[in-house]
Amino acid sequence: MKTQAWRAHARWWVLGVLLAVGTSHAGQKQVGGVNMPDSLTLQGRTIALAHMQLQKRLFFKLYVWSLYLEDRPRSASEAIASNSVKRLHFRFLRNISKDQLVGSLRNGLQKNPDLRQGPMADHLQVMLSSLKDVQKGEDLVITYMPGVGLEVAGGASGGAFIPGKGFADALFSVWLDAHPIFPR
Repeated sequence: MKTQAWRAHARWWVLGVLLAVGTSHAGQKQVGGVNMPDSLTLQGRTIALAHMQLQKRLFFKLYVWSLYLEDRPRSASEAIASNSVKRLHFRFLRNISKDQLVGSLRNGLQKNPDLRQGPMADHLQVMLSSLKDVQKGEDLVITYMPGVGLEVAGGASGGAFIPGKGFADALFSVWLDAHPIFPR
């Protein structure tokens, strides 16, 4: 009798532990060992996690990037054109020098001809000059706020602000073209 009672209590205890563990991760998604919340609230506006991906080079895990969007677009062009909150969040999984980070972002972003010259190139330089050496576990957070502009923040940046929507559109255009997450 005591053995049966003990087993019944043990089963309930195990079930309770499993439920507690399951709910402790509710509202989060994990990729590459990085947890990100399913949604965030920024200045009273809710943005939802639209995509999360591990970026590797050869067999080295470099970072996990997350894309948050206020609206649920059906295409990359709709996501870019939307005048809503957008956020790219990078969590670095290894130390990366400023030169490596700047070089990688410059090479990728200059695929957009608008970012190679004129005011957009100046804005790109502002963003790139804000970057710093990155330690494992640090973040780079790039957020567009409608009617305001693009903010660059996190441990990987000394902080930068680029007013308006044009540069943000160019940046998100290059990123979503290089990392297609919407059906084509």
